[in-house]
Amino acid sequence: MKQPTKNNPLYFAIAVVFGIFLGTFLNFQNNSVSLFSANSKEAKVKKLIDFIQYDYVDKVDADSLLDGAIEQMLLKLDPHSVYIPKENLQEITESMQGKFVGIGVQFMVKKDTLIVTQIIEDGPSERVGLKAGDRILIANKDTLYAQKLSSNAIIKILKGKPNTQVNLQVFRKSTSQMLNFTVTRGDVKLKSVPAYFMLNDDLGYIKVTRFARTTYNEFKEALTSLLNKGLKSLVLDLRDNPGGFIDIAEQIVDEFLEDDKLIVFTKNKGGKIDKSFATAKGDFEHGKLYVLMNENSASASEIVAGALQDNDKGTIVGRRSFGKGLVQQEMELGDGSAIRLTIARYYTPTGRSIQKPYGKDKYTYFHEQLDRYTNGELISADSIKVVDSLQFKTPKGKIVYGGGGIVPDIFVAIDTTNYFKNINANHLKDFTFKYVDNHRLTLEKMSVQSFMSNFDKDHTIINAYLKEEKASKKANKAAIKLYLKALIADNIFGDNGFYIAMQPKDKMLQKVIALQKE
Repeated sequence: MKQPTKNNPLYFAIAVVFGIFLGTFLNFQNNSVSLFSANSKEAKVKKLIDFIQYDYVDKVDADSLLDGAIEQMLLKLDPHSVYIPKENLQEITESMQGKFVGIGVQFMVKKDTLIVTQIIEDGPSERVGLKAGDRILIANKDTLYAQKLSSNAIIKILKGKPNTQVNLQVFRKSTSQMLNFTVTRGDVKLKSVPAYFMLNDDLGYIKVTRFARTTYNEFKEALTSLLNKGLKSLVLDLRDNPGGFIDIAEQIVDEFLEDDKLIVFTKNKGGKIDKSFATAKGDFEHGKLYVLMNENSASASEIVAGALQDNDKGTIVGRRSFGKGLVQQEMELGDGSAIRLTIARYYTPTGRSIQKPYGKDKYTYFHEQLDRYTNGELISADSIKVVDSLQFKTPKGKIVYGGGGIVPDIFVAIDTTNYFKNINANHLKDFTFKYVDNHRLTLEKMSVQSFMSNFDKDHTIINAYLKEEKASKKANKAAIKLYLKALIADNIFGDNGFYIAMQPKDKMLQKVIALQKE
C-alpha cells in the first residue's frame, strides 16, 4: 500500500539502500566468472576453507563462511560493489527484467482469506476473467483459507514454471458465486511506468520508477498516448527512482535530444572511454520538458537529468539528487549467487562526475540524506553545498556542478507542513478495502474523471471513517479525505488513479503548473 509517510526523510533513507543496490549497468555480456583465478590466491582460500571444514573444533557451515568472506572483501571497495546471495538473485533479476512468471494478481490476506486486490494488466488471470475482490480459496490441491499461510507461502503456491496450469476455486463476493478457473502461468509485467496522464490540455505527466529492461517500451507507449492527446509540455517524474540499466536511460534521453548530442560517457581504470550519442529518432525533441528529482533519485535517473541539463534541454525541478556516478557489471559466481562489481565511472556531457564522496562507512554514505535534512538542504536551496572547483558550463553558459548529485534548476523544499500527520495508515487501508469491497460494482462503472469530480461530495465516506476508526482529533480531515480518495482510486483505477488524486497536494507538480502559467 502506498503510505502517506513516503515523504518522510527517514523512510526515504531506508528505502534508498535497497534501491541503490540495484545500481546502474552497462550492456556487458554477463558470462559466469570465477571470483578467484586459478592461482595461488585461489589455492590459499580453498586450503583455508578445507582446514576450517575438516579440522576446526566445531561444526561450521562452509558456504556461510565463504559468503561472509566475499561480503567482507567487497566492503573494502566502493559502496555499490555488492554480493547477491542466490536466495535474493531471482527476485532482483525479475525486477530488473520487468517481468516474472506467475498468475498475475496482487492480493492481501484478510481474516485468513486470500483476496485479490488488483488484476495485473495483460496477465494470465485477466485473460481468464478473474476480478479484483475475488477470494481464492483453493489452488490445485492447496487450501489457501483458514490455514494461516504467510504471503511468501502463498506466492510459492501461485508462482511456478511457464505454461503450467493452476486450478483455482474462487468466491466472488459481488455476485455471491463460487467459480472455477484454470490459469496458465506465464509472464507477468512488473510496471516501471506505473502512471501517465494529462494534467491539463497540453501538459502531460509520466512517472518512471526504475530503468528495467521493459522501461523504454513502457515509456514510449505512454509518450505516444499523451502525444495523441495533445501533449506540448511534459513532466517526467524521476523522484525516488534508484536507477537501472544505462542503455535504457540512454534510449529515453534520446527521445528528447537532437541528433549527435552527447548523452553520457564512461571511463574504466584503463582509461578507455565509451561515449553515447543521441540519434534522430526522438519524438519529443522540441516540446517543453520538466524533470522532477529528489534526494533519492539516483544512478540512471541522474544520467537522464545530467544529459538533459548539460544539453540545455528542459528544467530540473526538485532537490539535489543522490549522487551515484559508478557503473556496475553483474558477474555470476557459479552457484546461483552473483556480485555486482563497479567497473567504470560515468560522466555527464560537460564532463561532470556526480558521484558523491565515499569512505569506509557505508551506513553514513547511504544515509547521507538525513544529514541533508538536518543541515537544512531539503528546506532551502541556499543550504546546498557545491564545490567551486567542480564547476562546469553548459553550451548556453549555465553553471552546473559535479561532485555530488544533480543540483536542480528550480528548487522545491520538502513538505514540512505535516499534512498527513496523525493519519493511521493501517486504519485507512482497512477502511478503504471494506468500502471498495462493498461498493465495487458501483465504483467500477465510474470513469476516472467522474470519480475525481464527485468523490464524497456529501462527506458520507469521510464521516463514516472518522466515526468507525475513532481518528485522532488532531488528524487533518482534509488530508484524510484526500488520502481516502487516492486509495480508493488506486483500488479501482490502479496507479494512475492514485497519482491523479494526490497531485493537488504535490508541491513539485504544482510548481510546474505555476511555471507553465508564467
